[in-house]
Amino acid sequence: MSRPVVVRFAPSPTGPLHIGGVRTALYNYLFARKQNGKLILRIEDTDQTRYVEGAEAFIEEACEWLGIQFNESPAAGGIHGPYRQSERVKAGVYRPYAEQLVSEGKAYYAFDTSEELNTMRERLQAEGSSIQQYNAVTRSSMTNSFTLSEAEVARRLAAGEPYVIRFNMPENEDITFSDVVRDSVTFNSRQLDDKILLKSDGFPTYHLANVVDDHLMNISHVIRGEEWLSSTPLHVLLYRAFGWTESIPTFVHLPLILNPNGKGKMSKRAGDKMGFSVFPITWNDPQSDAVAVGYREQGYLPGALMNFMSLLGWNPGDEEELMQADRLIERFSLERINQSPTNFDLDKLKWFNEQYIRQILSDEDLAHLVRPYLVTHQIEGISHDYLIRATTLMKDRVSFISEFVSKAQFLYKAPDHYDSKMARKQWKEQTPAHMKALLTAFSRLTDWTSNALSDVFETVVSEQGVGKGRMMAPLRLALSGVPAGPGVFDIAELIGKVETLTRIERAITTLS
Repeated sequence: MSRPVVVRFAPSPTGPLHIGGVRTALYNYLFARKQNGKLILRIEDTDQTRYVEGAEAFIEEACEWLGIQFNESPAAGGIHGPYRQSERVKAGVYRPYAEQLVSEGKAYYAFDTSEELNTMRERLQAEGSSIQQYNAVTRSSMTNSFTLSEAEVARRLAAGEPYVIRFNMPENEDITFSDVVRDSVTFNSRQLDDKILLKSDGFPTYHLANVVDDHLMNISHVIRGEEWLSSTPLHVLLYRAFGWTESIPTFVHLPLILNPNGKGKMSKRAGDKMGFSVFPITWNDPQSDAVAVGYREQGYLPGALMNFMSLLGWNPGDEEELMQADRLIERFSLERINQSPTNFDLDKLKWFNEQYIRQILSDEDLAHLVRPYLVTHQIEGISHDYLIRATTLMKDRVSFISEFVSKAQFLYKAPDHYDSKMARKQWKEQTPAHMKALLTAFSRLTDWTSNALSDVFETVVSEQGVGKGRMMAPLRLALSGVPAGPGVFDIAELIGKVETLTRIERAITTLS
């Protein structure tokens, strides 16, 4: 009988959630929902020296904005709590497991000072050893419970001397495990050191806490980044050491996300140089007061970012690209995750955002999203119906919600200036006369629609004996003040007869 699907997203609050972490959370979410399973948010804050205030709240807010929902979490609670590992330390969860391994000879106390550790590494380096670490070879020359007598170990423990608990790594053993993405993976224990399981401050390291918590929380699948692949043999050995072989989860290690140019793992440093963000939402760094603008604040839609991120390392097996959350859940499978690294394509992300504006969101939804930008630009008095019509007119011309206003302020208020280059090129000596003729014809029009306006315009152009361009460009300038935008007659129909005539009159006076 197969195990119920329980997965976890287990970030460390050492800074803001990176876009790679977003993808890990997303894949866990999609898989859990597809399998009718559970997704747990676990905060792995055992490294207190790297803890950053506000990072946990950032993680939760970013996931909430993207629509990634957790069944159990620090905020929601649940049967497997507490969900912060620091709280689990205080509850005494981890130490008994470390001590159990020591009592069984599968781990040991190590009393080595930092000076002794440095001396060991320097000696190995001087000897030309390719491996300079605490392992099955070097442990016999160090200060630990394998080299000290039982009485001496007891004395040191009773005296409160600092110590760590290290895993007793076998000297030469092949550790093989299955990975959904990479099939069968093998490491030899000679490549691995005797990792610390319990630190001198009493906190567990990631390795011990991760395995213990995954076992206690009944985690069925561990879906995480490729950087954890080399830690997996230790985790497998820990499961075996505890006798939890039936609890070993299915491992899924996700491919790297590369910078847009394909050179190097995506990073904030590269993002700062190349002009892209690595964060889903804006991060206000409490340590430096620096602000890193996220995709939310840049105007990207959460559904578009989710859709784009889902295809960074996974594909549905056909040409379908535009998929909302329900469709992604329906189609997602671990078997379709790629091994190869994938580039973070900013142009593709922008394309997804455009498609969500044009195809996915309703005009009603768009109007609600645009409204705050009217406030930002201090534009008042715009009715909801008018805003829907305006967004409908612009949605094929924008990439971001903010551009509904920033690129089309003329739809909400008369232009307070005119594009100087266009004015010099298009507003000629005879233009005022042409515009006055158009003004007179428009003022007589009772059917104020785009088609009717176009017909009247054609008539006036013919009467004036000029090319359409000689009148169309000045009319656009009068109505919008800029060289580009929706159709001129569509603008006129939207802003209405009175406003159209007023703007033409003002342009005649101002530009002449």
